[in-house]
Amino acid sequence: MTKFGLAVRATAVLAALCLAPALPAIAQSTHSAAKAVTPSAEKKAHRLILQVNTNDPAAMNLALNNAANVEQYYTSISERVEIQVVTFGPGLHMLREDTSPVKERIKQFVETSPSVSFIACGNTRANMSRIEKKEIPLISEATVVKSGVVRVMELQEQGWSYVRP
Repeated sequence: MTKFGLAVRATAVLAALCLAPALPAIAQSTHSAAKAVTPSAEKKAHRLILQVNTNDPAAMNLALNNAANVEQYYTSISERVEIQVVTFGPGLHMLREDTSPVKERIKQFVETSPSVSFIACGNTRANMSRIEKKEIPLISEATVVKSGVVRVMELQEQGWSYVRP
């Protein structure tokens, strides 16, 4: 065997010997880290954004159905869930006192499902007020934020899951 061949072989053997003791330590530290993460992950709530941006009763009811199904699933397995239904654009009609086709259903949601909240876009509300030349009344269950789109973005940046029914 040539000197070059011996050098390559010796380097490979040394590398293998140097790495061999490290492998169990790596596996052990990964296993320990997984154990440390698991308990806190179980306590963390599942978080869902449902976006409504259309004045379509079917889409509004689908969002409410999704919220009910998700909440029911996680409740059945004793896990926490937080759901925000975020409305903007024409979807704000979902939370308008004077035009919502689902306001009675939302009232029931709030009474029975504290994990579901309803968010109204302040920008959309202001634009509707300007166009209609009147104050836009919202159902009492609605929480107004400055921008519905920004709310969706910020929640996603915090790790919330996003669904547009």
